Amino acid sequence: MIPVFLATVQRGRLVFNNPDGFEKYLLRLNDKSVDVVVRLPRKDRTNPQNRYMWGVVYDLLSEYTGYTPSEIHDSMRMLFLQDNLRKIPTLRSTTELTTVEMENYLSQIKQWAAEQGVVIPDPREVEV
Repeated sequence: MIPVFLATVQRGRLVFNNPDGFEKYLLRLNDKSVDVVVRLPRKDRTNPQNRYMWGVVYDLLSEYTGYTPSEIHDSMRMLFLQDNLRKIPTLRSTTELTTVEMENYLSQIKQWAAEQGVVIPDPREVEV
């Protein structure tokens, strides 16, 4: 397990949310060479996005096709979440998508569904 320490940049310096925890962790690494990575926080897909995917998108496609929502999930991942950058192609999980990637994924599904004659309402048009 690699801990992640949250911080903000103020006047070119890192100000940690938990400076004591960060310092204790650094003491465990005394005299060792380390990598330091600074990046903007990742925004994972949201619970509302997940509820919309399962409760609206997959349910409507399930009704239309006769497949279960789980089968629809696997099929949509095969269509739109293939990772061909490795030697062996894999499928990405929706749990690892950012909010923007999830939005794009759902848009691709809605476009595909429209081509099949299935209209999927926007998230703000339904309550899940």
